[in-house]
Formats: sequence, structure tokens, C-alpha cells
Amino acid sequence: MYLKDAWYVACTPDEIETRPLGRKICGESIVFYRGEGGAVVALEDFCPHRGAPLSLGFVRDGQLVCGYHGLEMGCDGKTSGMPGQRVAGFPQVRRYAVLERYGFIWVWPGDASTADPAKLHHLPWAEDPAWAYGGGLYHIRCDYRLMIDNLMDLTHETYVHASSIGQKEIDEAPPKTVGRGDEVVTSRFMHDVGAPPFWKMALRGNGLADDVPVDRWQICRFTPPSHVMIEVGVAHAGHGGYDAPAERKASSIVVDFITPETETSIWYFWGMARNFRPDDADLTARIREGQGKIFAEDLEMLERQQQNLLAWPDRQLLKLNIDAGGVLSRKVIDRLLAEERAKLAGRPVVPIVCAKEAS
Repeated sequence: MYLKDAWYVACTPDEIETRPLGRKICGESIVFYRGEGGAVVALEDFCPHRGAPLSLGFVRDGQLVCGYHGLEMGCDGKTSGMPGQRVAGFPQVRRYAVLERYGFIWVWPGDASTADPAKLHHLPWAEDPAWAYGGGLYHIRCDYRLMIDNLMDLTHETYVHASSIGQKEIDEAPPKTVGRGDEVVTSRFMHDVGAPPFWKMALRGNGLADDVPVDRWQICRFTPPSHVMIEVGVAHAGHGGYDAPAERKASSIVVDFITPETETSIWYFWGMARNFRPDDADLTARIREGQGKIFAEDLEMLERQQQNLLAWPDRQLLKLNIDAGGVLSRKVIDRLLAEERAKLAGRPVVPIVCAKEAS
């Protein structure tokens, strides 16, 4: 139940710096490594000789060498050699379309001939020196759509993240959700509230007082196949909130790339991009540490939720107004999945009409 003709974050460059990396993405077992000239290569993680994972091998002169019997694999997926053996007739393994951009390595797990670099999610902050970024990776045993639900409804912060970013005013401020084509936006604004611990730290990091009332905002943006970017921040109350001048606020973008591994597990690339004090490496490290702890608080909840859903597959889940962001996001995914399947089957695409706005 995931799109394959789409770009997903596969790994970060440091993960393939010294050796090949094996990673399952959308059910596809893939090996990532740097081939000739340092270009990133993504191949099926399967040696055609005895089926060993190529990711357990090593790279020599741009060739991927199987760690079992020394078979050498070219960047095109064709066997290029093997000590003392004739291997010219070996079958070619699958090669996947891959890109390195914005500090990430992206893979297109579907038909490589349809991979379009123009469809890569645009990250303007990643190429702007006025911004700093820090992040990490979690492996979570849950359906990727449960994580989208989690990120598109931040009401849970009051309860799951009570000691860091949660506060009762989140419950009291009604969210608004709008569908715009393939994008879903859920926004929530709080006025004249106290800053929770994480945001007090961010205010101090930007040289601002942390003991005064603030206006706070959360603007969650889902885009296919499974990305959620969240504009978050606080500003000293009475100075325009989201539109306050930079010297009166601490704001950032929470970066969430959710890459399905299987139907019930994900690779979760998380981080935060900010446009204040970008050269302060210590501040970046503190924010990354704080954010890592916040996201770690979601892990048990999501994994136990998945276990419950597997144990009671016929139970119907209730939907409230706070669920609108996740519900509309799933409708976008379902529509695109139907289009992808129709295309593969050579059938005409039947449009699915979705609700445009909910509150």
C-alpha cells in the first residue's frame, strides 16, 4: 500500500562513506554504494551466483565485490568478473534510479525509466547558507501512514510530549485542514500562551527572553509519497505571531521523511531546519538532541498502536475533526495508488474526488 513511482529518502551520505549499505525500501531489497567516480549506485541486493546480499561485500575500483565468493558487479547491474570463473552469461540484477541532493540520497523504487528528477521534493532551505539543519534516523515498526497521521495531528503533543513541547493550549486551539491538489495543510495557531520547555530553549538560543507570553504556530504540510514538513515556532506575544519580525521569534521547519520499509515498518528521517544563528554548531547540536528525544517518545506509542491494529484488524477506528489532516492525506495516497495501478495495468485512470477542506 505504498507508491513505488516516487522519490524516497534512502539514506544519508555518511551511511555509504566506508562500505555498501543494504536497506529494504517499499519491499525492495536494495544495496547503495559509491561506484565509479564516487557516483551513488543502487542495485538489487542479490548476488546472481548464490543469492548472497551484495551489501555484505565491498567496493574495489568502482566495482561492487560480493563478500561470499568475490563476484564483481558493475554499476549497471551486470556481472563484470569473478576469480577463475566465466560469468559473462550471468543475469543482470535490477538497477534503481538514485539521486544525491539536499544532503540526502534518494531512490525511486518503481520503474527506473519513469524516474523524473523534476519530481524530487524541493528543499530550498537545504541550499541556503542562512539556514542550518540537524537530524537523525529512527527505524520504527509501524505502517508509514500511522506516522503521517501522527504528524498531521499534533494534538498528541499535549500527552505524548508533555515534558517538552506539549501544552494544554494545543487542545484548546482548533486546527484547520485544507486539501490543495496533492498537498494537505493542517494549521493551528495559539495566542498569548507560555512557551513549553523546548521552545524556551529555542528562544534563549536566539537571544530572546523565554519567560514572557508567546504566540505559537504549527503548520503541517503533507506531500506525496510520504513527506511532512511542519512550520513551527513561537514569537513574543503581540508582535505578529507567525509574521513577527525575525528578532522577535524563534521558528523552524520540522523535516519528516517517512520511507516505508515493509507494510508495517519504516525508516524515519527526522530533523529541523532553522533560519536563526545558522553558524552556531552548539545550538544545532542542542536542538538535534532535544528533537531526537521528542521523536523517541513517539516510538512506543506507534509500535504498540500497530500491534493493536494487527491483533484486531476488523475493529473500526473513530474519526474526529483533529484527524482531518491524516484522513485527507490518506485519500491523496489512495488516489495516487489507484492511478499507479491503473497505469501499470494499462487501464484508464478514474479520478477520485476528495473533500477540499475540513475543520
